Amino acid sequence: MADNTAPINTAHILVVEDEPVTRTKLAGYFEAEGYRVSEAVNGDEMWRRLADAAIDLILLDINLPGEDGLYLTRRLGARFDGGIILVTGRTDEVDRIVGLEVGADDYVTKPFNQRELLARVKNLLRRTVVSRRAEPNVVRFGEWCFDLQRRRLAAADERVVPLTRAEYELLAAFVRHPGEVMNRDRLLSHVKHRTWDPSDRTIDVLVRRLRGKIERDPKTPELIVTAHGEGYLFAAETR
Repeated sequence: MADNTAPINTAHILVVEDEPVTRTKLAGYFEAEGYRVSEAVNGDEMWRRLADAAIDLILLDINLPGEDGLYLTRRLGARFDGGIILVTGRTDEVDRIVGLEVGADDYVTKPFNQRELLARVKNLLRRTVVSRRAEPNVVRFGEWCFDLQRRRLAAADERVVPLTRAEYELLAAFVRHPGEVMNRDRLLSHVKHRTWDPSDRTIDVLVRRLRGKIERDPKTPELIVTAHGEGYLFAAETR
Protein backbone atom coordinates (compact mmCIF):
# COMPACT_ATOMS: atom_id res chain seq x y z
CA MET A 1 0.00 0.00 0.00
CA ALA A 2 1.31 3.45 -0.89
CA ASP A 3 2.30 5.68 1.99
CA ASN A 4 0.51 8.99 1.52
CA THR A 5 1.64 10.44 4.84
CA ALA A 6 5.11 11.56 3.80
CA PRO A 7 4.11 13.94 1.00
CA ILE A 8 1.38 15.45 3.17
CA ASN A 9 3.67 16.06 6.14
CA THR A 10 6.23 17.81 3.95
CA ALA A 11 3.61 20.14 2.45
CA HIS A 12 4.19 23.89 2.42
CA ILE A 13 1.43 25.99 4.05
CA LEU A 14 1.05 29.74 3.63
CA VAL A 15 -0.75 31.57 6.46
CA VAL A 16 -2.23 34.88 5.26
CA GLU A 17 -3.41 36.78 8.35
CA ASP A 18 -2.96 40.42 9.35
CA GLU A 19 -3.56 39.83 13.08
CA PRO A 20 -0.06 39.01 14.44
CA VAL A 21 -1.10 36.86 17.41
CA THR A 22 -3.37 34.64 15.31
CA ARG A 23 -0.82 34.43 12.50
CA THR A 24 2.02 33.46 14.84
CA LYS A 25 -0.18 30.94 16.65
CA LEU A 26 -1.23 29.25 13.41
CA ALA A 27 2.29 29.20 11.97
CA GLY A 28 3.77 27.81 15.18
CA TYR A 29 1.13 25.11 15.47
CA PHE A 30 1.61 23.77 11.94
CA GLU A 31 5.39 24.00 12.19
CA ALA A 32 5.18 21.89 15.35
CA GLU A 33 3.19 19.33 13.33
CA GLY A 34 6.07 19.08 10.87
CA TYR A 35 4.87 21.32 8.06
CA ARG A 36 6.87 23.99 6.31
CA VAL A 37 5.10 27.31 6.95
CA SER A 38 5.37 30.78 5.42
CA GLU A 39 3.50 33.89 6.53
CA ALA A 40 1.94 36.93 4.86
CA VAL A 41 0.05 39.89 6.30
CA ASN A 42 -1.86 40.97 3.17
CA GLY A 43 -2.51 40.18 -0.48
CA ASP A 44 0.64 41.82 -1.81
CA GLU A 45 2.83 39.78 0.49
CA MET A 46 0.84 36.64 -0.35
CA TRP A 47 1.63 37.04 -4.07
CA ARG A 48 5.32 37.50 -3.26
CA ARG A 49 5.38 34.32 -1.19
CA LEU A 50 3.66 32.40 -4.01
CA ALA A 51 6.23 33.70 -6.50
CA ASP A 52 9.13 32.69 -4.25
CA ALA A 53 8.15 29.11 -3.39
CA ALA A 54 5.81 26.25 -4.22
CA ILE A 55 2.83 26.45 -1.87
CA ASP A 56 0.51 23.48 -1.32
CA LEU A 57 -2.19 25.09 0.82
CA ILE A 58 -3.22 28.61 1.85
CA LEU A 59 -4.94 29.48 5.13
CA LEU A 60 -6.50 32.79 4.11
CA ASP A 61 -8.19 35.29 6.41
CA ILE A 62 -11.20 37.04 4.90
CA ASN A 63 -10.83 40.33 6.82
CA LEU A 64 -7.55 41.53 5.35
CA PRO A 65 -6.59 45.16 4.77
CA GLY A 66 -6.82 46.20 1.12
CA GLU A 67 -7.91 43.27 -1.02
CA ASP A 68 -9.96 40.99 1.24
CA GLY A 69 -9.83 37.21 1.34
CA LEU A 70 -12.85 36.68 -0.91
CA TYR A 71 -11.38 38.89 -3.64
CA LEU A 72 -7.99 37.16 -3.34
CA THR A 73 -9.63 33.72 -3.51
CA ARG A 74 -11.31 34.68 -6.76
CA ARG A 75 -7.96 35.84 -8.21
CA LEU A 76 -6.18 32.71 -6.99
CA GLY A 77 -8.58 30.49 -8.91
CA ALA A 78 -6.81 30.85 -12.25
CA ARG A 79 -3.27 30.89 -10.83
CA PHE A 80 -3.10 28.44 -7.93
CA ASP A 81 -3.77 24.71 -7.94
CA GLY A 82 -3.32 24.07 -4.21
CA GLY A 83 -5.93 24.06 -1.47
CA ILE A 84 -7.53 27.19 -0.01
CA ILE A 85 -9.11 27.31 3.45
CA LEU A 86 -10.77 30.58 4.42
CA VAL A 87 -10.32 31.56 8.07
CA THR A 88 -12.60 34.26 9.44
CA GLY A 89 -14.31 35.73 12.45
CA ARG A 90 -17.50 36.21 10.49
CA THR A 91 -20.35 33.84 11.23
CA ASP A 92 -22.59 34.92 8.36
CA GLU A 93 -23.69 31.91 6.29
CA VAL A 94 -23.61 34.10 3.17
CA ASP A 95 -19.85 34.63 3.56
CA ARG A 96 -19.27 30.89 3.75
CA ILE A 97 -21.33 30.25 0.62
CA VAL A 98 -19.69 33.08 -1.31
CA GLY A 99 -16.25 31.86 -0.24
CA LEU A 100 -16.91 28.39 -1.61
CA GLU A 101 -18.45 29.76 -4.78
CA VAL A 102 -15.41 31.90 -5.61
CA GLY A 103 -13.04 28.98 -5.23
CA ALA A 104 -12.22 28.16 -1.59
CA ASP A 105 -12.09 24.49 -0.68
CA ASP A 106 -13.08 24.86 2.98
CA TYR A 107 -14.10 27.47 5.53
CA VAL A 108 -13.43 27.73 9.29
CA THR A 109 -14.75 30.29 11.75
CA LYS A 110 -12.82 31.82 14.65
CA PRO A 111 -12.41 30.77 17.36
CA PHE A 112 -11.55 27.38 15.88
CA ASN A 113 -10.33 24.16 17.42
CA GLN A 114 -6.74 23.58 16.32
CA ARG A 115 -7.13 19.81 16.09
CA GLU A 116 -10.20 20.22 13.91
CA LEU A 117 -8.34 22.67 11.66
CA LEU A 118 -5.43 20.24 11.42
CA ALA A 119 -7.82 17.48 10.36
CA ARG A 120 -9.31 19.74 7.67
CA VAL A 121 -5.83 20.63 6.41
CA LYS A 122 -4.79 16.97 6.23
CA ASN A 123 -7.95 15.99 4.38
CA LEU A 124 -7.54 18.79 1.86
CA LEU A 125 -3.85 18.00 1.32
CA ARG A 126 -4.72 14.38 0.59
CA ARG A 127 -6.99 15.58 -2.20
CA THR A 128 -4.53 18.11 -3.63
CA VAL A 129 -0.89 17.20 -2.90
CA VAL A 130 -1.15 13.43 -3.21
CA SER A 131 -3.31 13.42 -6.33
CA ARG A 132 -1.18 16.14 -7.93
CA ARG A 133 2.07 14.24 -7.30
CA ALA A 134 0.60 10.94 -8.49
CA GLU A 135 -0.24 12.14 -12.00
CA PRO A 136 1.86 13.52 -14.86
CA ASN A 137 2.35 17.25 -14.56
CA VAL A 138 2.26 17.83 -18.32
CA VAL A 139 -0.11 16.31 -20.89
CA ARG A 140 0.25 16.89 -24.62
CA PHE A 141 -2.56 16.50 -27.12
CA GLY A 142 -2.80 17.76 -30.68
CA GLU A 143 -0.86 21.01 -30.88
CA TRP A 144 -1.35 21.71 -27.18
CA CYS A 145 0.81 21.35 -24.07
CA PHE A 146 -1.25 21.33 -20.85
CA ASP A 147 0.67 21.80 -17.59
CA LEU A 148 -1.80 20.67 -14.93
CA GLN A 149 0.31 21.77 -11.97
CA ARG A 150 0.83 25.30 -13.28
CA ARG A 151 -2.61 25.50 -14.95
CA ARG A 152 -0.90 26.54 -18.14
CA LEU A 153 -2.21 25.72 -21.60
CA ALA A 154 0.21 26.54 -24.42
CA ALA A 155 0.07 26.05 -28.19
CA ALA A 156 2.92 24.75 -30.34
CA ASP A 157 3.98 28.33 -31.06
CA GLU A 158 4.22 28.86 -27.25
CA ARG A 159 1.15 31.07 -27.23
CA VAL A 160 -0.43 30.73 -23.77
CA VAL A 161 -4.22 30.51 -23.59
CA PRO A 162 -5.69 31.68 -20.26
CA LEU A 163 -8.19 29.36 -18.58
CA THR A 164 -10.70 30.15 -15.88
CA ARG A 165 -10.73 27.81 -12.89
CA ALA A 166 -13.84 26.01 -14.18
CA GLU A 167 -12.33 25.64 -17.68
CA TYR A 168 -9.12 24.28 -16.19
CA GLU A 169 -10.99 21.76 -14.04
CA LEU A 170 -13.10 20.58 -16.97
CA LEU A 171 -10.13 20.23 -19.33
CA ALA A 172 -8.21 18.39 -16.59
CA ALA A 173 -11.12 15.94 -16.28
CA PHE A 174 -11.07 15.35 -20.04
CA VAL A 175 -7.31 14.73 -20.31
CA ARG A 176 -7.42 12.36 -17.34
CA HIS A 177 -10.13 10.28 -19.05
CA PRO A 178 -9.34 10.29 -22.78
CA GLY A 179 -11.59 8.16 -24.94
CA GLU A 180 -14.27 7.87 -22.25
CA VAL A 181 -17.82 9.13 -22.72
CA MET A 182 -18.55 11.30 -19.69
CA ASN A 183 -22.06 12.49 -18.93
CA ARG A 184 -22.82 15.98 -17.67
CA ASP A 185 -23.28 14.97 -14.04
CA ARG A 186 -19.91 13.24 -13.98
CA LEU A 187 -18.19 16.21 -15.62
CA LEU A 188 -19.92 18.64 -13.29
CA SER A 189 -18.58 16.71 -10.30
CA HIS A 190 -15.08 17.75 -11.39
CA VAL A 191 -16.00 21.45 -11.37
CA LYS A 192 -15.75 22.52 -7.73
CA HIS A 193 -18.46 24.28 -5.75
CA ARG A 194 -21.15 24.16 -8.41
CA THR A 195 -24.78 23.55 -7.59
CA TRP A 196 -27.24 22.63 -10.28
CA ASP A 197 -30.70 21.38 -11.16
CA PRO A 198 -31.74 19.08 -14.02
CA SER A 199 -32.08 22.00 -16.45
CA ASP A 200 -28.63 23.42 -15.75
CA ARG A 201 -26.44 23.73 -18.88
CA THR A 202 -23.21 24.66 -17.07
CA ILE A 203 -21.19 21.90 -18.74
CA ASP A 204 -22.49 22.78 -22.20
CA VAL A 205 -21.43 26.39 -21.69
CA LEU A 206 -17.97 25.38 -20.44
CA VAL A 207 -17.49 22.93 -23.31
CA ARG A 208 -18.43 25.63 -25.81
CA ARG A 209 -15.90 28.00 -24.24
CA LEU A 210 -13.15 25.34 -24.24
CA ARG A 211 -13.85 24.46 -27.86
CA GLY A 212 -13.51 28.12 -28.74
CA LYS A 213 -10.02 28.08 -27.22
CA ILE A 214 -8.56 24.75 -28.36
CA GLU A 215 -10.39 23.58 -31.50
CA ARG A 216 -9.22 24.48 -35.01
CA ASP A 217 -12.89 24.88 -35.94
CA PRO A 218 -15.16 25.06 -32.87
CA LYS A 219 -18.20 24.38 -35.06
CA THR A 220 -16.67 21.06 -36.12
CA PRO A 221 -14.87 19.89 -32.98
CA GLU A 222 -12.22 17.18 -33.19
CA LEU A 223 -10.89 17.20 -29.62
CA ILE A 224 -14.04 17.46 -27.48
CA VAL A 225 -16.78 15.65 -29.37
CA THR A 226 -20.44 15.26 -28.49
CA ALA A 227 -21.75 11.78 -27.70
CA HIS A 228 -25.39 12.45 -28.51
CA GLY A 229 -27.72 11.53 -25.70
CA GLU A 230 -24.80 10.63 -23.42
CA GLY A 231 -22.41 13.54 -22.89
CA TYR A 232 -18.94 14.35 -24.21
CA LEU A 233 -15.81 12.46 -25.17
CA PHE A 234 -12.21 13.69 -25.30
CA ALA A 235 -11.10 12.21 -28.63
CA ALA A 236 -7.52 13.52 -28.72
CA GLU A 237 -4.61 11.16 -28.18
CA THR A 238 -2.72 12.22 -25.04
CA ARG A 239 0.98 11.73 -24.50
